[in-house]
Amino acid sequence: MSAEVIIHRAGPGLTVQDFGRPGYLAFGLSRGGAADRLALAEGAALLGQGEACAAIEMAGTGGEFEVTGDVIIALSGAPMKASVDGERLPWNTTHVLGQGARLSIGGTEAGNYGYLHFAGGVGGRRLLNAEGAHLTAGLGRTLQAGDQIALGDCTAKGEAGMTLDVRPRFSGGTVRVVPSLQTHIFGESETARFEASEFKRDARGNRMGARFLPSGDGFQAASGLSILSEVIVPGDIQVTGDGTPFVLLSECQTTGGYPRIGAVLPADLPIVAQAQPGATLRFKFVELAEAVEIERRERDYRTKLHKAVRPLIRDPAQMHDLLSYQLISGMTAGDDMEREAQ
Repeated sequence: MSAEVIIHRAGPGLTVQDFGRPGYLAFGLSRGGAADRLALAEGAALLGQGEACAAIEMAGTGGEFEVTGDVIIALSGAPMKASVDGERLPWNTTHVLGQGARLSIGGTEAGNYGYLHFAGGVGGRRLLNAEGAHLTAGLGRTLQAGDQIALGDCTAKGEAGMTLDVRPRFSGGTVRVVPSLQTHIFGESETARFEASEFKRDARGNRMGARFLPSGDGFQAASGLSILSEVIVPGDIQVTGDGTPFVLLSECQTTGGYPRIGAVLPADLPIVAQAQPGATLRFKFVELAEAVEIERRERDYRTKLHKAVRPLIRDPAQMHDLLSYQLISGMTAGDDMEREAQ
């Protein structure tokens, strides 16, 4: 029988998330899924399982969790304060969560979205070919204290003590964008100023999108008030009536009438999602051919993530380059220093 996770304490933004529901845009449902899709892939790689396994997404703060059987877990995404029965756990690492032990996860130390993965995945209610919650569409809900969630078959899955060096993306940075169908209506001077400007993440934002405040004046489209509502997708940068850019994220609406000055590449959307209020962002335009190549490399990177997983503590018996560490010379150097001190 599969184990269950019991939620004793839940932050306000806990949801089950996977890679979402592609293919329903024509029916008025955006893809949804994890805000930081790379973090979902990293957790799957740490546990040696497929990306289809759902995890618990924690927005801003986590909660307190208990499992009804021994389970291997992984922690990914925005680093958060995590401990088991008071013992601090390193992030981006796999751990054994023993039956009855209490896993406590506090607030983020950087970024916005952390992820708790279980070997075998989280067994949420499957709706429209996915288990993840899509709150704006009313599919699923936030997790609450007292919830009990079934886990996948955890036998012979995952290995504790494994870690992964992850791509830094939790304090803003430069994100690459491609022109949209409406970039031209802003004019060359406005788009050049947009690319040269520095933006700060506004406190307003959620899984639908994030608002970014420019360092100077807002951006105006020549025909901004005559745009018809049309299809929009995650990554689109809408410019609202006051000239402020708003980057759409996983639970965005499916149509919109604000002009779009560009679209963030999917590879860089985790940087946007993880930017905390006050974090600085810049936008850099790239040609479509370059964007396609960037996305190809990103796909290859994710495919090979499992090869980058390594033990957190190396076993000397498996260190074929042990002599390169000069352990003996270090000891003799220490002896020499001790003799000199005497």
